[in-house]
Amino acid sequence: MANIRNTEELLRNAKSKPDRKAREIAINALNAALEAADPKSIIKSKVKVKDSALKIENVSFNLDEFKRVLVVGGGKACGSMVEALEKILGDRITEGTVNVPYASPRYHTQRVKLQHASHPIPDMAGVKGAKRMLDLVSHAKKNHLIICLLSGGGSSLMSQPLSEISLEDKRKITDALLKSGATINEINTIRKHISGFKGGWLAKKACPATVVNLILSDVVGDPLDSIASGPTVPDPTTFQDAIEVLKRYRLWSEAPSSVKKALLNGKKGLIPETPKAGDKAFEKVHNVVIGNTLTASLAAYNSVKNAGLNALLLSSRLEGQARDVGAVFASIAKEIVASGNPIPKPAGIIAGGETTVTVVGKGKGGRNQEITLGAALKIGNTDGVVVASISTDGVDGPTDAAGAIADGKTLVRANKLKLNPRKSLAENDSYTFFSRLEDLIFTGPTGTNVCDVAVIVAL
Repeated sequence: MANIRNTEELLRNAKSKPDRKAREIAINALNAALEAADPKSIIKSKVKVKDSALKIENVSFNLDEFKRVLVVGGGKACGSMVEALEKILGDRITEGTVNVPYASPRYHTQRVKLQHASHPIPDMAGVKGAKRMLDLVSHAKKNHLIICLLSGGGSSLMSQPLSEISLEDKRKITDALLKSGATINEINTIRKHISGFKGGWLAKKACPATVVNLILSDVVGDPLDSIASGPTVPDPTTFQDAIEVLKRYRLWSEAPSSVKKALLNGKKGLIPETPKAGDKAFEKVHNVVIGNTLTASLAAYNSVKNAGLNALLLSSRLEGQARDVGAVFASIAKEIVASGNPIPKPAGIIAGGETTVTVVGKGKGGRNQEITLGAALKIGNTDGVVVASISTDGVDGPTDAAGAIADGKTLVRANKLKLNPRKSLAENDSYTFFSRLEDLIFTGPTGTNVCDVAVIVAL
């Protein structure tokens, strides 16, 4: 499991002993979060086989009742999940295909083919893998077991556009949505309605086989229909909802004509709506969330608590504009220093979730870097106060950094380098800002994805 690679450099950047200690505590907490989110460890703890009995949390199966066991799915964590599953089930697995990102660590699988594909903008490799999965499940029988593995990134990795929509058009609308400030739930509403795979369609095509879906959630609150755009669950959203999302973010007029035509035809009933609750396709589908943001956040909480700090898990459902969230984090830190609220010093506060960035500038960055820059602007010249935030997949936005770290001397150091933090924030250029300060956090692709985790330390 990957951890923070440039720890020593990040500690050297501290300008006082309290700052160094606060940085060390924050980094240890983030490492604990990454370790807790390790897919191999999670699969090993959640999936058990004894004789012919397969037990996953509270769901059990008699493997002798199934003639074939197929494995499908996709996401940033799915390579590790497949490796772990193969060690548990061995030759009981007949075959399978799972899509993973190009930048994934090297995995060794024998029975399940790993199809490398693009994320977050879909490509033909992802389409190829998704088609292979649909071919597999479409021929499944009543006595077949399909194990679906899903994690964050699955939506773009398992692309299967409606026949009316080209991959290029899907890429265009995905790119526009990612830059618009739309939430992941809103983005997935669109994805489900321009796809023949997501929004319950995988389960529909797998019927009458038994399906068990092992989910590593990267969506705040774990709504099953939004994780990887819900290929095995009923879809509560409609074509009309998808149209409204595009209009809400002023993307309707610039959306590709094929996308608009498909959504309008769906609204008119000319294209089938995604499968809904009550459809018999879901009668033999079992969806199990085996890990999520809370898993990682609790590990970070325990880390700061074990370090001797007064600890608080603020939320594992954090949302909002990244820069605004950063400002709130700074306000909390300053309140701790000033009044001892909401917890007294030495304090460690953890928050997990996923914020959004509305891209208006031409700079480079990600939501965690923007959180940290937003906090740096408001921390003031404090001592022993740190804010750090990372994406658990190790890739924050379109960058090679997982996130960033800031303390009360960040603006002092920036001023010496003639960096303008407000301008950097206005240009969405947090990456350049923290790169110059050598305060970007690097993990490399971690092989997992359970949203983001942030740490506030005040000593």
